[in-house]
Amino acid sequence: MRFLCLGYYDAAKMDALPRPEIDAIMAQCRPHLDDLHATGQVLLDLGLEVETRSVRRVDGVASITQGRVVESHALIGSAFVIEARDFDEAVAVAAKHASTQVPAGEQFGWAIEIRPIHTYRAPTTAEPLKA
Repeated sequence: MRFLCLGYYDAAKMDALPRPEIDAIMAQCRPHLDDLHATGQVLLDLGLEVETRSVRRVDGVASITQGRVVESHALIGSAFVIEARDFDEAVAVAAKHASTQVPAGEQFGWAIEIRPIHTYRAPTTAEPLKA
């Protein structure tokens, strides 16, 4: 089974710290991410930028807006896909992520949400972007 893992954080709390402090905390993440990847179960790992745009159907037309669909103090900062036998194993693998291992992350609300996913289409090779 495949699982989508979403990493959340409280942007306001992180933004309140000076850049050197954030960089020092983020440097603590690397060994934990290495451990996560060493499981061989991570199929895709992404860091997400803060800028967002949303598309939804409004009055029969696709409407594009700046910003997130759902307002919340928590932002999604990372996403990764893992392969696991079952939900319990997926949770065990996701728990290796830095967000649950770096003590300083607790003050920023770092958390991982794990969801089973279904693949509708998976390319067999990298498909080039069309201009």
